[in-house]
Amino acid sequence: MSNYLVALEAAWLVRDVEDIDDAIGVAVSEAGKRLNQQDKEYVEVDVGATGCPACGEPFDSAFIAASTSLVGLMLEIEIFNADGEEHASRIAKSEVGGALRDVPLDVIEVIETEGEDETDE
Repeated sequence: MSNYLVALEAAWLVRDVEDIDDAIGVAVSEAGKRLNQQDKEYVEVDVGATGCPACGEPFDSAFIAASTSLVGLMLEIEIFNADGEEHASRIAKSEVGGALRDVPLDVIEVIETEGEDETDE
């Protein structure tokens, strides 16, 4: 069994905003609040990055139209004692998805992390 860092992308809708920075702040705050209410304060929440189609440079994943914003959030969670990357992904989506109901989630990256020495086997 191994430990994994799983990065998820979430699509967060923010209504009645005029500024990208406000939309990002509201999205991060609301997501953090919902995770904390479900005792998931160990999930890291940050704004995601999208590559510019012209130059490839990353910029904040947020778009505003008609005072409504779609913000792409990056959520990171450490999964312990998973059987593999697929298992870690399913655990992460279950943990985060349970707290953020009705929020679309995609697994972006799964990285195996160093665990404690397993000398007890």
